[in-house]
Amino acid sequence: MPKSATNWIVETDWLESHLSSPDLVILDGSWHLPTAKRDPKKEYLAEHIPGALFFDIDDLSDEKSPLPHMLPSTVKFASRMKKMGVGDGARIVVYDTAGIFSAARVWWTFRAMGHQDVAVLNGGLRKWKAEGRQLEDGPPPKRYERHYTPLQNTEIIRELEEMRALFQKPGTQIVDARPAARFEGRDAEPRPGLRAGHIPGSKNVPSQELLNADGTLKSAEELGNLFKTAGIDVSRPVVTTCGSGVTASMLALALAVLGQTNAAVYDGSWAEWGQDNGLPIETGPAR
Repeated sequence: MPKSATNWIVETDWLESHLSSPDLVILDGSWHLPTAKRDPKKEYLAEHIPGALFFDIDDLSDEKSPLPHMLPSTVKFASRMKKMGVGDGARIVVYDTAGIFSAARVWWTFRAMGHQDVAVLNGGLRKWKAEGRQLEDGPPPKRYERHYTPLQNTEIIRELEEMRALFQKPGTQIVDARPAARFEGRDAEPRPGLRAGHIPGSKNVPSQELLNADGTLKSAEELGNLFKTAGIDVSRPVVTTCGSGVTASMLALALAVLGQTNAAVYDGSWAEWGQDNGLPIETGPAR
């Protein structure tokens, strides 16, 4: 990867010049909220970056969990990667149709499985198309199966019981990626049955504030100012959360760009905490 990948981001010109690299795996990690009524797999088959494989976030998840697209078991993940032809030592670049959105969730998933050589395409398919770069349609050529060894990185994963203890500890930093109106409880959640509000003591950096108008990630200076303004010290441990763990991964990506590579994602996020389960919530602006 080029120097820019040390910050977990690659640019379109770099990717285009490396399309034929034998160790490179490109993944279309597009996903949309159910309310969007879009089919990302169908859109992938209509057009994608040459050689890209489709990473289905909903399918590559824990099918036993009632929560949306929770991390799969290491056994399931390794099996699917083997069948897709994604093996140990692969250099992975993930993109999505929005710019940077669900690709960040795929990036975090690979890191949670112990794979470090993974980056997000800055601006995604949106920027790639705007620049008039080559596209393909239809299913990709079948890849040879490759062995994949998952080594779960628990440092960047947080589950409910950990969150129960963490939010009460002085100095804990939890940052929520949902829009301010949802964070503050002024707007209802898009998923039915969830309360409005946020985890007590958490801060708010709406995920869309991380991006420029063209869907690319803002500069490190701008990102740093966003977290600082929200009351987050990026040099200290941070847990990110959102509606269902997708835009929380965008925050984790931005934090990694700023050097906080161990930012953890609360996988269940508000889809879990926001249920009518007796867990405490707050409404209104962050304190």
